[in-house]
Amino acid sequence: MRSIADALKSALRSPVLPFWLVIALLPFGRSSELGTFLCLLGVVLLFARHPAALREHPGARLLLWLLAAYVGAALLSAIDSLAPGTSWSTVAGLLRYVPLGLYACFAIRREQRLDALYLAVAVVLVAWALDAWVQALTGWSLGGHAEPERISGIFGAGNLKLGPTLSVLSPFVLWTAHRRWGGKGLLLAFVLLLGPVLLSGSRASWLCYALAALGVAWRVSPSTGRFVAASGFGLVLLALAGGVAWKTSERFHLRMERTLQALPGSGQSLDTALTGRLDIWRTSIAMFKAHPVNGVGVRAYRHAYPAFAPANDHFMTDEPCGVGQGACHAHQWVLEVLTETGTLGLLLWLAAIGLAIAAWRRADAAVRARAFPVTLALGVMLFPLNTHLAFYSAWWGLLFAWLLGLWCAALFVLPTAQDGETP
Repeated sequence: MRSIADALKSALRSPVLPFWLVIALLPFGRSSELGTFLCLLGVVLLFARHPAALREHPGARLLLWLLAAYVGAALLSAIDSLAPGTSWSTVAGLLRYVPLGLYACFAIRREQRLDALYLAVAVVLVAWALDAWVQALTGWSLGGHAEPERISGIFGAGNLKLGPTLSVLSPFVLWTAHRRWGGKGLLLAFVLLLGPVLLSGSRASWLCYALAALGVAWRVSPSTGRFVAASGFGLVLLALAGGVAWKTSERFHLRMERTLQALPGSGQSLDTALTGRLDIWRTSIAMFKAHPVNGVGVRAYRHAYPAFAPANDHFMTDEPCGVGQGACHAHQWVLEVLTETGTLGLLLWLAAIGLAIAAWRRADAAVRARAFPVTLALGVMLFPLNTHLAFYSAWWGLLFAWLLGLWCAALFVLPTAQDGETP
């Protein structure tokens, strides 16, 4: 197995670089679109040289079907959107995911490149985690000063996405650490990410990270008994880390106090613990009932919210989307799809999920093993019993499409010893 430095150099010198830049630049606003643009140029050059390349790559064709469902749902919703300008511009923006995913499929044709990309992504996440640890201990990071209630790391206090991003992409770190250093490496990686995820204050991220850790533990455990033992040990570590954070971190203490307000079980206490999510979800259901076929329009949620929210909805006065505007999105991907794209949109999403599961089931054990980190990342990202960022937003949607492209590439990479890679 090559050294980390050699593998990282291979990734940064190979065609994988533009695709990797999307992740490396995620904390810096729209800078990550540089990677998307470079992937577009790469795809244009590829098809100029090899017009029939698409017919030669089953992963690329699978990607097009999956993106057709994702973009098609948005397209149908835009026809009679409550905010047509927003919806149509969103549909146009979604088209950039096609060359992004195609580039991944054609640039990552060999297992060696896939492994190099996994490592390069893991290195980026480790750097983010170390920076977050510095912020937790000193109050400062490369992204500036932390918020009073949570750390934000390199993303900055105005962009609270450290927790969601670390937790969703954590399988790359956990998987890479286990492959290179075994159980001890996996344990170290788990602890390294655990602190920043907990202190990020995002409870959805806590659940995502727990699911990712359980998924990796299940994959690497040789038996059910070992999995149960590893899971129990992980729970003990989680309890210890949570106890220490509760006693030493005012940020974590505040988030836990809010979470524990759900214990009385009343609707009001649960809504308070969920930061008003129940109000958002009730309003989302009302939106869907009024527009059941193709929704209110992709990204038109915030424009429709005031017409469906009750008179006493506190999001109409203090939500960051703006006074009098209400919540920005449904905070749950199934409700987001239903409210913004309607029944037609949800059917397209379910069809795409069914197609993806069928492709996964057709793959052999070796292929599933190669694609495991990105499969798990997509699984925890889409886990329905959680709250979510908006899948049709520019930022979270980009990360989703990036993972989707990588997954389609990983299912059809060639073993390193084989020839036949398309230039």
